[in-house]
Amino acid sequence: MAQPPLKILFEDNHLLVVDKPPLLATMGVAPDEPSLLKIAKDYLRQEHNKPGNVYLGVVSRLDAFVSGVIIFARTSKSASRLSAQLRAGTIKKTYWAIIPNIKPRRGTLEHYLYKNEAKRRMVATENEMPGSKFARLRYQIVGTSKDECLLEIYLETGRKHQIRAQFSHIGCPILGDRKYGSNSAFAKGIALHCRSLHFEHPTRKSPITVESEPPRWWNLNRFGIS
Repeated sequence: MAQPPLKILFEDNHLLVVDKPPLLATMGVAPDEPSLLKIAKDYLRQEHNKPGNVYLGVVSRLDAFVSGVIIFARTSKSASRLSAQLRAGTIKKTYWAIIPNIKPRRGTLEHYLYKNEAKRRMVATENEMPGSKFARLRYQIVGTSKDECLLEIYLETGRKHQIRAQFSHIGCPILGDRKYGSNSAFAKGIALHCRSLHFEHPTRKSPITVESEPPRWWNLNRFGIS
């Protein structure tokens, strides 16, 4: 199977930050299936003439259907330090999403998430349940178009399928997300994109913000964004 090209957003001796396309797993696929991790390792082998196995630590992940910024660490020390930032919640994540119109124009969603094993999906609820985890995010509308709106979302916790489950729970599933109740078609994947990651460089200790534009088929002109 042909591998899609790798779009690099930032690279140095410690980090490789890339733009993941939708419909591509971050990692954990069959040997004959492509993944972002495999593609990134192949890039490093060819670009830097590194035969054999190439170390690349997965710091952040995105669902296969989701696009946007992902951090890989090129050394084990960088991986350890960035993973510590992730656990501490100091890596700031901003997402864009398209959903049915929502009110109010800005707000906070707080739920508990647990996994429904039978349906193989996360479920959001107002009440804490055995095995559930607290989830919190903030959002604001940055553009509207007919019956849809473009949201900017700030994750305050990083739970599995958190954005998808929370907006589905309030009746505003992400466009194209059939798993979480959307009846609206979307060109590729779902209308959820990791717009930016802000973190501390693992060795220089300087702040870094890496941004990615949503894919062209999002047609942002309809939201007044050029």
